[in-house]
Amino acid sequence: QVQVVESGGGLVQAGGSLRLSCTASGLTFDDHTMGWFRQAPGKEREGVACIRRSTYHADSMKGRFFISRDLAKNTVYLQMNSLKPEDTAMYYCAAAGVYYGLDERKYNYWGQGTQVTVSS
Repeated sequence: QVQVVESGGGLVQAGGSLRLSCTASGLTFDDHTMGWFRQAPGKEREGVACIRRSTYHADSMKGRFFISRDLAKNTVYLQMNSLKPEDTAMYYCAAAGVYYGLDERKYNYWGQGTQVTVSS
């Protein structure tokens, strides 16, 4: 059974940093694309970044958010710097099989999310 579990969310002041973690079990980590998505209140979910053997970051996140992974730990990270109030959202981690990109419809396994709140 595949499990995807996020952690690391919380409350941070604008300009601060947070690192989210996502651990996946029950799948071959290196054979999957791991992606981060977020959904703010009243908005659609959007892709943030994904990683397989390379990384891809959504344009609006480039330079502030960085995705990485530790294969030995089956864990993917999202380092978020220079946070803004508009980054407030529920952040989700997800796994996809052969797909590489940020189309959420192509992701098979999802975590429950971790809340990030950025105060001004």
